[in-house]
Amino acid sequence: MKTKAMDVKSLKIILWIYIILCVIIAGLNYGYAPHADATTARFLTWFWHFYENWIKTGFIIVASFLTIKVVKRSGRTTLRIRNMVGFTVSALLVHIALPLTTGNSEWYFFTMPLPWTTTPLQLLDRTSAFYTSRAPLWGTAGVMGVLIFYGIATVFIFVGTVLFGRRLQCSMLCLFNGFAAEVFEPAMPLLGTGHKPSNRQKSLLKTARWALFAIACFFTVWWTASLLGITPAALRASLAKAETYIYLTGELLMAMFFWVAFLGRGYCYYCPLGTVLSGLAKIGGQRIQTDLAKCIKCGRCTAVCPMSIDVRDYAEKKAPVCHSLCVGCGHCVDTCPTKTLHYTTHLLDRLNRH
Repeated sequence: MKTKAMDVKSLKIILWIYIILCVIIAGLNYGYAPHADATTARFLTWFWHFYENWIKTGFIIVASFLTIKVVKRSGRTTLRIRNMVGFTVSALLVHIALPLTTGNSEWYFFTMPLPWTTTPLQLLDRTSAFYTSRAPLWGTAGVMGVLIFYGIATVFIFVGTVLFGRRLQCSMLCLFNGFAAEVFEPAMPLLGTGHKPSNRQKSLLKTARWALFAIACFFTVWWTASLLGITPAALRASLAKAETYIYLTGELLMAMFFWVAFLGRGYCYYCPLGTVLSGLAKIGGQRIQTDLAKCIKCGRCTAVCPMSIDVRDYAEKKAPVCHSLCVGCGHCVDTCPTKTLHYTTHLLDRLNRH
C-alpha cells in the first residue's frame, strides 16, 4: 500500500508540473510572444514546441508506467495497457518522429479531425494568418505534407471508429485530453477525492456539449465558405483569434481545471470531436457486452467509469451498454471480478467468431 501511495503521489507531482508549465509556457507563447521582439518570440515559440513535444511525451511514458503499476494492484489491466501503448506510440510518432524527420514541430495540430479545429482549413487559405506565418517556415512541400497527413489521419480515425468504436481515438490516440485522462487517472483529481457529476452538472455538461459542437460547426462552415470566397476577408483574422481564445479557455484551461478539481474525462463530456465519433461508433455497433457471466452487483464497473455511466444497471439486466458518452476506455471491463463485461463492435464480433 505504501508503494502504491508513493506511485500515486509521483503521478500527482508530474501532473502538477505538466499543468503549471503548460499554463505558463502557453500563456507566454500565445499572449506575450506576438508582442515581443523577434528573438524573444522565436525562443518562446521554440520552447513551447519543445515542451509540447519532448516533455509531454516523456510525461506520457513515465506516467503510463506508474499508472499500470497502480492499477495492477487492483485487478486486470488488459485494456488499460493497450490504452497506454496506444498513447505512447501516438506521442512518439506525432511529437518526436515527425518533428525530427521534417523539422516541423506542429504536427499535433493535425491529429484531431474536424470539427475540433479549423487549422487545416486555415492552412488552405493563402490569405489567413496561419498560412502566412507557417508557409515561409514549412515551404510548399511542408504545407502539402501536413495537409496530406491530416487527410490520412481523418480517414483513419473516422473509418477506424466505425470499425473499432470510439475507443480507438478517445482512449488510445487522443493527445489533447484522452491521454491525460488515462495516463494520470489514479492522480485525478489533484484536489479532493473527486466525485461523480450530479444530475444538474450532467445537464450543464450536456448543454456545453451541444453549444461547443455548434460553435465548432460554425467555424468549420465559415472557413469552408471563406475558401470559396463567400465570407468577408476582413473577418478572417478576428475569427481565427476567437477560435484560438476558445481553444485556450473553453478547452485547454477547462480540461486542466477538470483534472485538478473534477474528473479527468471532464472535457470528454463536451468535446466536439467526441460528439461526432459517438455517432460513428453507434453505426459501428460499439457496446459493452454484459452477459458473459453473472453480475454479482458489486458496482465496481459503475464506480470506475470516468463518464459516469451506470454500467451496473445495464449488467443487472444483461443489456449492452450503448451510451453516447462511452469512450471505450475499458476500465469497467478490466475491473469486473466475474468477467461478464466485454468491449466489442460489429467488426470485432466477426473477428472473434473466427
